[in-house]
Amino acid sequence: MAGFQEKLKKFFQYIRSLLSNDIGIDLGTASTLVYVKGEGIVLREPSVVAVERGTSHVLAVGEEAKRMLGRTPGNIVAIRPMKDGVITDFEVTEAMLRHFIQRVRRRRFQIRPRIVIAIPSGITEVEKRAVKESAERAGARGNEVFLIEEPIAAAIGVGLPIQEPVGNMIIDIGGGTTEIAVISLAGMVFSKSIRIGGDEMDEAIIEYLKKTYNLLVGERTAEDIKIKIGSAYPLEEELSLEVKGRDLVAGLPKAVSITSEEIREALQEPVRAILEVTKISLERTPPELAADLIDRGIVMAGGGSLLRGLDKLISEETCLPVHVADSPLTAVAQGTGKVLDEIRYLKKVTVPIKSEMHT
Repeated sequence: MAGFQEKLKKFFQYIRSLLSNDIGIDLGTASTLVYVKGEGIVLREPSVVAVERGTSHVLAVGEEAKRMLGRTPGNIVAIRPMKDGVITDFEVTEAMLRHFIQRVRRRRFQIRPRIVIAIPSGITEVEKRAVKESAERAGARGNEVFLIEEPIAAAIGVGLPIQEPVGNMIIDIGGGTTEIAVISLAGMVFSKSIRIGGDEMDEAIIEYLKKTYNLLVGERTAEDIKIKIGSAYPLEEELSLEVKGRDLVAGLPKAVSITSEEIREALQEPVRAILEVTKISLERTPPELAADLIDRGIVMAGGGSLLRGLDKLISEETCLPVHVADSPLTAVAQGTGKVLDEIRYLKKVTVPIKSEMHT
């Protein structure tokens, strides 16, 4: 009888897996990645939504909407509903989430999925609740939305042994935030979140070109400059790039040639901020765990970790080995997926949301 009950249980688990695909979401300021249980990362799109001005009517989401940034006519506005890792436009974020969830739920008649969403470690209870409610309204199964802090998700995604009693340090540099954490026994011993990331680097490049060349460029151009010639440490062979924009004096289109040394100078402020918070985190790490880091080093994840020479600069400043994850852009999403695959760890590593205080 016991054997029959076990087979029946497995049968129903199999049927459930066919009907529902649990989902892990890295809801980032710059990009949203979606992991479907059993399939891996199935979607990676910019966190951008195009709507009709003055309404909530969605015209485009993701890559199609990003192409509209800075290029829309008066009746269309392209919005980035996430700022510094948190929701700034609840309605648009919900529409974006619904669009992405519907895209990955290919089969009809599926039951609503369980969802794990990665969030910055420094956000407030109100911001956590906003993320949870957005996911529930966008199609998650009732009361089955779990929040996991990005440093934990990134550490799991890159394969750090976070459940062991040893020190693991991760720096996750996203579009809107930089998350730094020392993790041991599946918990954060110390963590620090600053609202500086890829967006602030892009803004620093825009400001530098304004001041130095009277040249106005958009966000997309600044990001392109950062990717092509940006660096945090002197390069063996410095790079150059022709940049096109609008002359702030004449008001006409203009092209200038800039070098990687200039962009390194432009990025000094956000890079220094990341360095300072890394040092603060090390200073506040318990000595036993700090000793572990001498051999284990620091792991970097997130798109910002791809800035040339940033790992080398942090290693030089901290006197510790620094490694960039094999796939830094997908580390957080992979982490949410691994949590879904190991359900017994779900409650252990996810974040409880406190109920609202009654006055």
